[in-house]
Amino acid sequence: MPRLDPYTLRMQIIRLFENKQSFFATIKVQDWLKERQLDPNNYEILFHEKPAPPGSIHVIDIEIELRRKDGEPVEDWLQDDVNSCV
Repeated sequence: MPRLDPYTLRMQIIRLFENKQSFFATIKVQDWLKERQLDPNNYEILFHEKPAPPGSIHVIDIEIELRRKDGEPVEDWLQDDVNSCV
């Protein structure tokens, strides 16, 4: 099993939610999109909170969902990359 990278976007988002700073999570994802030369204004950013899997060091798990505002589907690679933990 691959080791989790604590610096991935998803792990940073989980920490923000755990520390009651979820307001900054959207900004983090917008910056992440800008780093990939994508316009964050083209995306709706949603966070889905659920219990962390057994054995996790975290209490909660956050899934990040991107939706394009023009109604087109989000590319699979982008959705996978935004939720990557390794």
